[in-house]
Amino acid sequence: MIPSGHLTLKFRPGLHLSDEDFFWLCRANPDVRFERTADGELVVMPPAAPDSSSRNAGITAQLWNWNQRTGLGVVFDSSAGFTLPNTAIRGPDAAWMARDRWGSLPQNERERFPRICPDFLIELRSKSDIKKDLHLKMREYIAQGARLGWLIDPKTVTVEIFRPGQPVEKLTRPATLSGEDVLPGFVLDLKGILFD
Repeated sequence: MIPSGHLTLKFRPGLHLSDEDFFWLCRANPDVRFERTADGELVVMPPAAPDSSSRNAGITAQLWNWNQRTGLGVVFDSSAGFTLPNTAIRGPDAAWMARDRWGSLPQNERERFPRICPDFLIELRSKSDIKKDLHLKMREYIAQGARLGWLIDPKTVTVEIFRPGQPVEKLTRPATLSGEDVLPGFVLDLKGILFD
């Protein structure tokens, strides 16, 4: 068994998984989640367990409903991938991007893994995730342009809030989370997500 719940493949020097190769690998294996690190390593993740999947669906539904009311942007679920400025291709559990930023992308990029970092994202820790790895991912998102990120951990019943240029804020058993000025008026109800 792999301790972190996922497999990371490192390629020998000189061998590189191009954007095109990565795209076709994902297309050929739709039931497997892949990410590519900035170092070119391929990360293979198993499908989500039903418990995590249900919690994630609750997150995405609330974000989508708020966005439908406001029309401020575009919501993405865990199947979306984004090519960050550092060349990593990442797929947060939920993400949101302002409408004007999404609209500025050419249509052909929207159909692949667009070269842009979401404005807001959420990572939901599953039982197989190593917290240190998730912290590195969250810091990467912020360094690559995200304006707000939440790491939700049902195992410890905590949420860590990541913002550019600020220390990480840790909350224990919060009932709700505010989207602050990034998602005006958005409040995530954590019942059924962080705790039952």
